[in-house]
Amino acid sequence: MKKTTLCYIENNGAWLMLYRNRKPDDPNEGKWLGIGGKIKDGESADDCNFREVLEETGIILKSWTFHGVIKFRATTYEDEDMYLYSSREFIPADERAASLFAESGIYEPPECSEGELSWVAEDELLELPMWEGDRAFVEKILSGEEKISMTLEYVGENCTIIEE
Repeated sequence: MKKTTLCYIENNGAWLMLYRNRKPDDPNEGKWLGIGGKIKDGESADDCNFREVLEETGIILKSWTFHGVIKFRATTYEDEDMYLYSSREFIPADERAASLFAESGIYEPPECSEGELSWVAEDELLELPMWEGDRAFVEKILSGEEKISMTLEYVGENCTIIEE
């Protein structure tokens, strides 16, 4: 079973999202996701979350909320347990970007090998093309829920929530 992390990062009413359009044979191609990736052997979920956010966005998380585990069960893809996070406290790793961020509160993310990073206004977030299951837990994050756990079953791209 695959184990991954996914983090949703908010700043000034917008959420940093990744539009997946750069990896060959990417099952997420054409979808918007939070930031994350696979947990390496011997790595904790928290360490993976910190590492993946830094690698993909150039952001150092100062704090985060662990919401819970989302269990994906699918007919087409490998089963996955995803550790869900969100954060509102970060600094850019790059000194120049950190200085600009301190002055303006604005952070322009770098190029990402997996897709295009973009800040999306909160009221537009759920309008983006995303996995149906992702929409279910993103709604919970946006409503302020701290503890989020669910089991999602996919048949192709059709999702059923089988446990919350």
